[in-house]
Amino acid sequence: LDRRAEQVAALSHELRTPLSMIKGAVDLLVEGAPGPLTADQRRFLTVVAQQCTHVINLCEGLLVQAKIEAGIFTLRPEPVDVSAVARDVVAAMRPLCAARRQRITLDTPQVTPCVSADPMLLTQALTNLLSNAGRFTSVGGGIDVRVTVIDTGIAVYVTDDGAGMTREQRRRMFQRFATGRPLADGTGLGLVITKTIVELHGGSILVDTTAMHGTTVLFTLPFARPE
Repeated sequence: LDRRAEQVAALSHELRTPLSMIKGAVDLLVEGAPGPLTADQRRFLTVVAQQCTHVINLCEGLLVQAKIEAGIFTLRPEPVDVSAVARDVVAAMRPLCAARRQRITLDTPQVTPCVSADPMLLTQALTNLLSNAGRFTSVGGGIDVRVTVIDTGIAVYVTDDGAGMTREQRRRMFQRFATGRPLADGTGLGLVITKTIVELHGGSILVDTTAMHGTTVLFTLPFARPE
């Protein structure tokens, strides 16, 4: 690791370890292991658990990005059904969307040819996009995920009906620690990592957005195996 990447990796580890212990203790409290909780206590502890998970995931993202920037991250490609990955990610996101009263839909081909990809990284990229879409979609809004087969590979569309972005916000959305609104949830790191993951696979990522009319993020993955 170069010096900066090494510092980020060390900080990520130092933050992740105590947070994982805190979350473990909170989960035990929520499960009622030490004794029953009042409704308010359960509600507050659930918030603590959710925020711990958010920061732990941020630490994981920082670690991945540091390794990529230091040139020591290695893809582990294998034949991957992108539709199957999308189904798993959407299923994992449904409880969070339900809590926000957001609907999430998935449209996939009947048969999806496999691409050569790192399944863990692909899952992380799609999770990042859906999490971002969820933050910018209003309560009661919708998120649509579509997987299609194109001439050169597979294309994945994530569309939200949120506020959309201005031209300047769109220009900055893949810059680290930039978000679409001041003091918004998240740091924008997830989108930076998603772009890096897609490009590591030889794909590309595009954004189609209009202020007040929602956003579609499209990424492609080629059939050819990444080097």
